[in-house]
Amino acid sequence: MRKLKLDELNRYNLEAYKKATKLPVTIVLDNIRSAFNVGSIFRTCDGMGFAKVVLTGITAQPPHKEINKAAIGATESVDWEYHKDIVLYIKSISKSESLILGIEQTDESVMLSDYTLDNQGKHIYLIMGNEVEGINTEILPHLDQAIEIEQFGTKHSFNVAVCAGMVMWEISKYLRLT
Repeated sequence: MRKLKLDELNRYNLEAYKKATKLPVTIVLDNIRSAFNVGSIFRTCDGMGFAKVVLTGITAQPPHKEINKAAIGATESVDWEYHKDIVLYIKSISKSESLILGIEQTDESVMLSDYTLDNQGKHIYLIMGNEVEGINTEILPHLDQAIEIEQFGTKHSFNVAVCAGMVMWEISKYLRLT
């Protein structure tokens, strides 16, 4: 066994990646405090081939030193936009053409391990909330579903970038298999 060299990985170059078809998924980051988390999520979006990142509230925006350090160029490959108010942004999304999923612990959450994605060709919006407060409660009524990741330790939540990665992997796996 040997590690592969970068040129053996057969990855897109930036120009080809920008033209490639992306999975119909937008990651919405609301009031994310750590620019390192933002950069990590950009990098994961690139790796999964997701369509876009939407930044809202106090979430740092590129170009930003800490985002760039974690993203390693993914802010150039992944489309992104900024909206100040997540509630106004979520209300602007067409409900008939979209599936809006919040990653949050609620009284109606479905565990990720039990969740069956049925997007019926709709664009998927995955909303990730603030590292301390989670998702803005004002958008809970606009969610089609809240998804929770089962935990087995003493902590009440996962790091937002780790949580995003787990959910994004499951969504990507489903979309690529259907």
